[in-house]
Amino acid sequence: MERTRWVERSFDFNFPEGLLPNIIERLSGTELRMWAMTRDLSEVEMSARKDGKWSVKEQVGHLVDLEDLHISRLKEMIARKTELTAADMSNRKTEESDHNSQPIDTLISAFISKRREFIDLLNSMDDETQLFNSTHPRLKIQMRPIDVAYFTAEHDDHHLASIRELLT
Repeated sequence: MERTRWVERSFDFNFPEGLLPNIIERLSGTELRMWAMTRDLSEVEMSARKDGKWSVKEQVGHLVDLEDLHISRLKEMIARKTELTAADMSNRKTEESDHNSQPIDTLISAFISKRREFIDLLNSMDDETQLFNSTHPRLKIQMRPIDVAYFTAEHDDHHLASIRELLT
């Protein structure tokens, strides 16, 4: 079965705000899944591209690169911005970064640091902020902080599945 491309996904954010702790738990687990998937791989295996797709290190590096966007979006909600920052759909930052030259420990550590900031922002929001809506620029739908968290978790899973495909 061919996996659905990220840009072809649609989202329906209709779950209660009370599910945020569950989503935060999922977000917290991304780093552990990264470690588990990469711990027994050689440098050659982690840096190899397959069918022109990003390597394992590039997939992890991309998640590091995107964490700044997720953090910015939460900060925009705290500031009551009505439209969220758009992602660079060309992924220029990932394409121009030489993630393959970095040790996997460095990449995952950078991810952990940024992810903690993201989760800390989610946990620090008051109820009024948790209910605030902003428009996602590409999807053209309203999102609350919980929706940004869910969207981020789905994005994590998309790239972890891409790593899994590289390993099979």
